[in-house]
Amino acid sequence: MTAFNFELAFSRNIGWITQDEQAQLRGKKIAIAGLGGVGGSHLLTLTRLGIGRFHIADFDKFELANFNRQVGATMSHLNQPKVDVMADMAHDINPELTIEKYSDGVTASNLAKFFSGVDLYVDSLDFFAFEAREMVFDYCAEHGIPAVTAAPLGMGVALLNFMPGKMTFEQYFQLSGKSRTEKILHFLLGLSPAMLQRGYLMDRNAVDLLNHRGPSTPMACELCAGVVATQALKILLDRGRVIAAPTGLHFDAYCNKLVTTWRPGGNNNLIQKLSILLAKKQFIEMIQ
Repeated sequence: MTAFNFELAFSRNIGWITQDEQAQLRGKKIAIAGLGGVGGSHLLTLTRLGIGRFHIADFDKFELANFNRQVGATMSHLNQPKVDVMADMAHDINPELTIEKYSDGVTASNLAKFFSGVDLYVDSLDFFAFEAREMVFDYCAEHGIPAVTAAPLGMGVALLNFMPGKMTFEQYFQLSGKSRTEKILHFLLGLSPAMLQRGYLMDRNAVDLLNHRGPSTPMACELCAGVVATQALKILLDRGRVIAAPTGLHFDAYCNKLVTTWRPGGNNNLIQKLSILLAKKQFIEMIQ
């Protein structure tokens, strides 16, 4: 049996990063909340980048409905906890990894421990997990932890970085005090001001936001992993310009489009307010 060797295993990273940078990444710790469609791919991609330490959180188990997009969803993993499956898969890539698992998800009681010593937070929570998402992003803002979120939308990815000292998640999305329906619309339009994915939705009946149901693609999840790992590299190594909210990126592989979005004031921006009002009107018409 071949013995594991870190330097050899990740030697093909060298060139795009230096030996010294690879050693730096090996010592970094990333927290990932949510190990579903994007979270599992984030963990494995960042592991292959050479990140050496992780805190991962998810309370769910793999089921058949996950098969179209979640890297850990296989017949052999059915009904197994996502944190255990994904930790095993990551350890199979790098047996030297340090992984701390949070099988109850991220909660108010474990929040400080989950973020202890963390260099970067990667958001992979379920779209509708507003309470948990608001809590973790507030913690990151308060404690100066960079936070990255990439949404798998249609066949593309929408990216937002929340950097210390810059606009916070709440300042951008303004979810506090909103109703459930308002949070859904504010989050969706905030993630995707350009809404590139809207033009090729083939079956609108597949979208049921009130019941937390919507279509997804494996392509979008993998695009998210590539984009987030690149942002992680730049942030952790302090290499190059890192865009931060209210600026974002939206790339759609189906439309062959890349758009840089800019919404000063976040969802309080006049253009955003008009978009949200229009979306709310359309939403009400859909459910009547």
